[in-house]
Amino acid sequence: MEFLDLKTQQKRFRKPLEKRINKILDHGAYIMGPEVFELEQKLADYCGVKHAISCSSGTDALLIPLMAWEVGPGDAVFTTPFTYVATAEVISILGATPVFVDVYESTYNIDCDKLEIEINKVIDDGKLKPKAIIPVDLFGLPARYRLIDKIAKKYNLKVIEDAAQSFGGTIRDKKVGMFGDVAATSFYPAKPLGCYGDGGAIFTNDDNLAEECKAIRIHGTKKDKYNSEMIGLNGRLDSIQAAVLLEKLSFFDEELERRIEVDKYYRKYLNNAQHHPKEYQSAHALFSIVLGSNSKRNDLVERLSKNKIPSVIYYKFPIHLMEAFSYLGYKENDLDVSEKLSKTIVSLPMHPYLETTDIDKIIEVLKG
Repeated sequence: MEFLDLKTQQKRFRKPLEKRINKILDHGAYIMGPEVFELEQKLADYCGVKHAISCSSGTDALLIPLMAWEVGPGDAVFTTPFTYVATAEVISILGATPVFVDVYESTYNIDCDKLEIEINKVIDDGKLKPKAIIPVDLFGLPARYRLIDKIAKKYNLKVIEDAAQSFGGTIRDKKVGMFGDVAATSFYPAKPLGCYGDGGAIFTNDDNLAEECKAIRIHGTKKDKYNSEMIGLNGRLDSIQAAVLLEKLSFFDEELERRIEVDKYYRKYLNNAQHHPKEYQSAHALFSIVLGSNSKRNDLVERLSKNKIPSVIYYKFPIHLMEAFSYLGYKENDLDVSEKLSKTIVSLPMHPYLETTDIDKIIEVLKG
């Protein structure tokens, strides 16, 4: 049994992919070739936004808009500690300060009540200027953007939707990529729409922001590639990765439907999974359950392993307690929901090619 079955997936599109790759070998535009621009148009159309700007990774997709907004020292950016480190890393790289907000116990996404409390703490303290919010769509489930946008407008903050895991998700039929001022996704191979290396994309309806992001990803150049008009980075997407994504995008909705079916089948037997609010559709990047204690999780992981069933812990360490972020001064019990989740959560196999017989085997072990 595979935790993520890319081998089976590859069989269904290997021939058309090889054809696309051969075209790239013929035209020789290995970086930012025609496939990249074709992909950007199709991504924008899929999400219903004006601009999709491809880039070299999901991390750069978060970093580039922050650079465009000139986020830096003295600025506070609010985000969750219960996610992959890249979300907070991009804030620190620019010299800004991550301010961590705990998550809902039910959805694992940023708690909007606590978000406003933390914003007001920063304002009252007066040492930092609130600048932006980066909510995370954890495990594929979109955060509460209607409330987040309301809070952002109240305090004049920018919003970046961290959609690294949620491409394909929706809220009331509005697709991920449309929320906040800008959205950032990842095409890392394990994502619902993944390439065969690193890749990412930025989504926005803001024409000026789109132009800034396009320039930043190519060393800050606009008119002349040898004359940088701003500080940028090397954030371009490879043509071969674009080719992989173009082929996968052609059957992405079919795979998403299958992920939904797998999730529903799991939930017939399990009631300790991430809560999905009504009218919210997850992209089902992961299927995670919460156990009653750390020892129960450890016991389950061991039993799954003995039965040759893979599992992964996302996330073993909340960011605010990582050594790299010790300079911020957080300590244990500061963000108790995130800390509890990190000790009790475990992710089970989730992919479009998972058979019901495989899930039955997993359930049997869980019940044992």
